Amino acid sequence: MDQPANQTKNLRKVIWASSLGTLIEWYDFYIFGSLATVIAGQFFPKENPTAALLSTLATFAAGFIVRPFGALVFGRIGDMVGRKYTFLLTLVIMGGSTFAIGLVPGYATIGFAAPIIILVLRLLQGLALGGEYGGAATYVAEHAPAGRRGFYTSWIQTTATLGLFVSLGVILLTRQVLDSDPSVSISKFNDWGWRIPFLLSSVLVVISVYIRMKMSESPMFAELKAEGKTSKNPLKESFGHKTNLKMVLLALFGTTMGQGVVWYTGQFYAQSFLENVCRVDFAQSRTILIWSILFATPFFVVFGHWSDRIGRKWIMLIGMALAVVTYRPLFRMMERISDPTHMTEVNEPFALSEHVFDAPQPDGAITEVTRTHRFTNGTVVTGTYSYNAEDVIVPRGGKDGTVNKQLGPVPYWQIVGIIFIMILYVTMVYGPIAAFLVELFPTRIRYTSMSLPYHVGNGVFGGLTPFIATLLTTIHLKDPLVGLWYPIGVAALCFIIGALYVKEDVRPNAQTTDG
Repeated sequence: MDQPANQTKNLRKVIWASSLGTLIEWYDFYIFGSLATVIAGQFFPKENPTAALLSTLATFAAGFIVRPFGALVFGRIGDMVGRKYTFLLTLVIMGGSTFAIGLVPGYATIGFAAPIIILVLRLLQGLALGGEYGGAATYVAEHAPAGRRGFYTSWIQTTATLGLFVSLGVILLTRQVLDSDPSVSISKFNDWGWRIPFLLSSVLVVISVYIRMKMSESPMFAELKAEGKTSKNPLKESFGHKTNLKMVLLALFGTTMGQGVVWYTGQFYAQSFLENVCRVDFAQSRTILIWSILFATPFFVVFGHWSDRIGRKWIMLIGMALAVVTYRPLFRMMERISDPTHMTEVNEPFALSEHVFDAPQPDGAITEVTRTHRFTNGTVVTGTYSYNAEDVIVPRGGKDGTVNKQLGPVPYWQIVGIIFIMILYVTMVYGPIAAFLVELFPTRIRYTSMSLPYHVGNGVFGGLTPFIATLLTTIHLKDPLVGLWYPIGVAALCFIIGALYVKEDVRPNAQTTDG
């Protein structure tokens, strides 16, 4: 009776130590994306805000593109040297790069050197994350009993979303502390306070390194190493053998690329859509995501546990299918809910009309007027307009002149519910996938074999989602939902390939092979 209890206690320590370090790495990686609009003004020329935002999103995406290379480099080390020391190394690289981003002078100080340095540091982050996830998932799976891999590895799966959650929380808290005085027109957070979340990473990394140093090597890998059966060339065994290469390609095109676009659409692109299309206030757009994440995160464990009972494949594919069918209706609902033209104004209907304002100046000078519109559902919209002597009105700040929109309680919680649904899809595709990938490959090359398709699917297909979707909206201006066709198309293709060709040969309760 004591031994199972001791094993359970040890497994909890393994999950805690692995999850904490992985959460910190995701936190480091996603601070950049969460602060994309602020960073755009710091490290790129301000003359063209749209180009600056796209440049920032491209730099953000660059970190994803190099993740597969990190998977190859660190996967090889992990399969030859060991899991523990490999993801200790990735943690230090990630933490150091994140801390350094917080120290880089802005474009106004060092010119084009600023975005170049940021790009290099972003690439280092991507390389580190490419080695971290596979190591943590493999490490936990190799400690877990065969019939519980889905449940135990699902805790690792929560770390990506929780890392985003923590990054959003730290950003909002820092902003609230620095910009609490409404009489001060200059934002301290936008000026220099945005660096604090990056610098805080060093403290979190030191704590995690200390915890991970006390961990022992994976028992499966330690046994292989003791017997002298570790791979001498993991890359060749993973991708040079036809059978294993086929499994790598099926894992990529039949599961991970669809999982990647669902993850980044439901969380990152949803946040970007709220801020840039729906014009929702900076703080509100992030608290909406925080509440949605908080409500949805337990379902990673629910679906991971469920996959131990009924299998992993169809839980993931159904999540993709739901995303394909419902993304456009859900995003259209968010746009409509936040659109003032569908609300009732307290005093008069919301309208863009020169008759709302005082007569223009007789000398023909352009006059700017800021007006606050209050609606019966509690929403407050502040619009700024310019007009000249000819009564020609030019909206400032985006659609309908909106520069700030504070949603009332009802539309706020309606949008929380919509994003919760999209993150629920994320939990379906993401909760079971670590166990699914682990069970596809033998222990001797598992780190390398599972890391590559995961990071290609997530890093290339998924990580490019915010950039490609935003780019499409700048090309096709008449359809604010045009960016969704990218994740919908990728998820649909992955569903078809997965349904037809991916075989769940390894039963959830079966032991993995080490051949």
